[in-house]
Amino acid sequence: MEKIRAAIVGYGNIGHYVLQALQVAPDFEIAGVVRRAGAENCPAELAGYPVVKDIRELKEVQVAILCTPTRKVEEYAKEILALGIHTVDSFDIHTGIPALRKSLGEVARQHGAVSIISAGWDPGSDSVVRTLLEALAPKGITYTNFGPGMSMGHTVAVKAIEGVKAALSMTIPTGTGIHRRMVYIELQEGYDFQQVAAAIKADPYFAHDETHVNLVPSVDALLDMGHGVNLTRKGVSGKTQNQLFEFNMHINNPALTAQVLVGVARAAMRQQPGCYTMIEIPVIDLLPGERDEWIGRLV
Repeated sequence: MEKIRAAIVGYGNIGHYVLQALQVAPDFEIAGVVRRAGAENCPAELAGYPVVKDIRELKEVQVAILCTPTRKVEEYAKEILALGIHTVDSFDIHTGIPALRKSLGEVARQHGAVSIISAGWDPGSDSVVRTLLEALAPKGITYTNFGPGMSMGHTVAVKAIEGVKAALSMTIPTGTGIHRRMVYIELQEGYDFQQVAAAIKADPYFAHDETHVNLVPSVDALLDMGHGVNLTRKGVSGKTQNQLFEFNMHINNPALTAQVLVGVARAAMRQQPGCYTMIEIPVIDLLPGERDEWIGRLV
């Protein structure tokens, strides 16, 4: 099996788990890791891999797996797509996805590359489930209830607020797709808690949800990367009422995000130039090997 050469861009929680997923994938080899610090203070698990500050320093990269904060995705993706390298990311601001798809699509087509965006578990694999449920019951209502668990995107957004030393954002489902955000922070010296809390609540990640900000002595003492989702659709198939579908999962958040990213990195090699969301690519393209084998096993 010919190996796909993948680079990891960014090495936080998701990057760490992407490394593990690539190490056990039968059809990938790790071209290297791109970090702001380069090889300086490099984690022990990266020994044996090229670690650089710029993806141009790596050889023969075919696909870049972006493990950067959501708000940096467009910037990094455009630079890398312009090199003719495919990109995949877990951009998670739902309302920003159509604009990002258009923006990256133009660059990808111009340079003969593929970009697959918003490829985490939500948006991402949950989006595929929602799409299937919509097809099974075209008329009805779907509720997506997250948690309880740590939201990585929201946590990163809090950490970017001036005055925040450390942060954890927990998502608490209250039912029918409505959520409460419980935010725990350590404060940098000299900052006013009330002002920092107000800035967090005003951030677009939190502005539309009930948000509670709590000052704690240690965020690390609270940290748990577990998360989950309950997807429920009640609707109509044809003219038949009361069709009820339910999908549940309880997961390690960054580990699942990483696994989805590796799957879509594989799928990126099989698409025509352009930008795609997960609901636009065949699910079989997420799997390694030949289609006929999977069709024989799964159909």
